[in-house]
Amino acid sequence: MDVDVLKRVPVREQEPKVRAANFEEVCLGYNKEEAMAEATRCIKCKNPQCVTGCPVNIDIPGFIKEVEDGNFDEAYHVINKYSSLPAVCGRVCPQESQCEAKCIRGIKGDAVSIGKLERFVADTAKENGIKPVPAETKNGKKVAVIGSGPAGLTCAGDLAKLGYDVTIFEALHKAGGVLSYGIPEFRLPKTEVVDAEIENVKSLGVKIETNTVIGKAVTIDELLDNEGFDAVFIGSGAGLPRFMGIPGENANGVFSANEYLTRSNLMKAFDEEYDTPIIAGKKVVVVGGGNVAMDAARTALRLGADVHIVYRRSEAELPARVEEVHHAKEEGIIFDLLTNPVEIYEDEDGNVKGIKCIRMELGEPDESGRRRPVEIPGSEFEIEADTVIMSLGTSPNPLISSTTKGLETNRRKCIVAEESDGSTSKAAVYAGGDAVTGAATVILAMGAGKAAAKGIDEFLSK
Repeated sequence: MDVDVLKRVPVREQEPKVRAANFEEVCLGYNKEEAMAEATRCIKCKNPQCVTGCPVNIDIPGFIKEVEDGNFDEAYHVINKYSSLPAVCGRVCPQESQCEAKCIRGIKGDAVSIGKLERFVADTAKENGIKPVPAETKNGKKVAVIGSGPAGLTCAGDLAKLGYDVTIFEALHKAGGVLSYGIPEFRLPKTEVVDAEIENVKSLGVKIETNTVIGKAVTIDELLDNEGFDAVFIGSGAGLPRFMGIPGENANGVFSANEYLTRSNLMKAFDEEYDTPIIAGKKVVVVGGGNVAMDAARTALRLGADVHIVYRRSEAELPARVEEVHHAKEEGIIFDLLTNPVEIYEDEDGNVKGIKCIRMELGEPDESGRRRPVEIPGSEFEIEADTVIMSLGTSPNPLISSTTKGLETNRRKCIVAEESDGSTSKAAVYAGGDAVTGAATVILAMGAGKAAAKGIDEFLSK
């Protein structure tokens, strides 16, 4: 096919009106011809900045060259040297602010569509039955990984490739962490993508024990002292939701985004064949502007609601991916920007009946460098609603840190760990991902898991 080197090959998507009424994947990905054509746009830099922009340092020009030559299986093996979750990353990674942001091709045109090519390679490998290559021999050392989200799966996969005997302990009944319970089916299919990626990690020899709450069933100290583990990685995420503390927040019909998405994703509340109903609401207000807010809003839309997103800053400050904001707007979600909730109204039965908001304007920059939103006096107005979803970020559950001797945490209850290798204040205990940073992206959690695997290997190889 003809290729304009300045423009990326378009990727096929469901039409907005069609996808707004189903939970099938929005983006349909590249086919073979489209992927090979897009790969020709890569100029194979001698000093590839795209690699420096990738938190797991994938050899991007290397795998793209294999795609260009039609060697799709080899492209997968190139990626898998660095990433255990390529089908996930190809879908939910913010490439536009990482690898693609540093793409030289993007200076005078569109950056190479690195994420879509990674997705194509991973999906093609699955279709062809290609698996990651396990270690030839075991080294006789055991590592426990707490949490089966992106940080835990990455750490476990990397350690298994080095010959370690790895067991992941997962609190829920299903592995995957935020990949399973937090990201909607229409962005990240569970069976075809998440479950398949987990099976790939298990094919390396990694064992996963679900329904095991570390800190209750067994402590980290007991894993090290009594269960024969030589090291522990904590990748337990940040699942404790935050609220605003405004009047009416305890009304029936107020959810955290975590609960709303977990019920929909992990318990399949969107599927009429499953007996796990959710109060979907007909008029839903989502408070927040990140990717989780977009996920909650787009889920509510698909469950039949009219949806507003309320965010206290302007569109330029929205922390969500540009692609997710674009998709939400296409699907008909209303954005109330420079707007902040001040009260949730209840009816006589304690149910949500509306939300009172106030208009904002941007003032001087705050400590984050973003202009601080300031209330405009007398600008209050109401939005009719029967459901309010709070998407204001999350914090780590303190259970693990409170039951582990000598494990330092900060004022936000996050575990203190070295960024370079994940080491903590407790010997043989490493940590990474949202348990350390608070809520962040999948790929940053993967980068932390990768760094910790390297740190654990260096520690146990002494």
